[in-house]
Amino acid sequence: MTDPNKMYRSDGSKVTSPRNPSWKTEIYSLYLALRTDPAILLLFPLFLASNWFYTWQFNGFNFALFNIRTRALNSFIYWTSQIFGSLAMGQILDLWFLTRRQRAFVGWSVLLVLVMVVHGWAYHYQKGYTRASVADPNFHKMDWTDKGFAAYIWLYIFFAFLDSMWQTAAYWMMGAMSNDPAKLAIFSGFYKGIQSAGAAGVWRADAVETPFMNIFASTWALCVAGLLFALPMLYTRVKNHTELEDEVIARLDDSGHVRDVSDVERS
Repeated sequence: MTDPNKMYRSDGSKVTSPRNPSWKTEIYSLYLALRTDPAILLLFPLFLASNWFYTWQFNGFNFALFNIRTRALNSFIYWTSQIFGSLAMGQILDLWFLTRRQRAFVGWSVLLVLVMVVHGWAYHYQKGYTRASVADPNFHKMDWTDKGFAAYIWLYIFFAFLDSMWQTAAYWMMGAMSNDPAKLAIFSGFYKGIQSAGAAGVWRADAVETPFMNIFASTWALCVAGLLFALPMLYTRVKNHTELEDEVIARLDDSGHVRDVSDVERS
């Protein structure tokens, strides 16, 4: 294997060398990442939304409206559709004829349009039922053979597209903020932690039987808020090229000292 200290990318930039920090240095890195790059805080609402929408999609829609065999079919189609959603967003965010900043805003716009269209479509259905109506023994659980099922499954497919495109864009936004694997690991930790906290909170809201409409409204509002908070981060923080001056964690040695750019370039 080639020594990482001697590796350079095709554009001439130096590859970040792996570190072997102590646990104290790792904890300090968390603080340093937030202090030197507070723009990541603007992505926290987007992180919170990234699993929040599962509760309404799975329980407030799929479980509430369909019989068991149709729910199984819906789930299969949902997770299969995610493959195509993530591929589509990946292609959008890798468009060769656009700069990185342009791709950031194009991806953001696609997400916003999808959020509004899909939730507007879903609202049309959510108006027609409540927890009380679904609990009525005479309530008809839809089967895939029923007339009108196609519209419902297409909505579910677009929810799958939104989910996978959201996750793909979130990772891309973090990746556009840094080339340092150590810093990106910290950002990913924030992402997964906040994501899980949001999921736990909304699942609890469902467990205490919060009205479907309330959970749906919170889902829609949080998705829009996540994108609005992310917009100033994209505008101020995403650049066409990442400079070593911005990579504070990459310049951190094993003892927790931040090295000068010139020292890193000479090493």
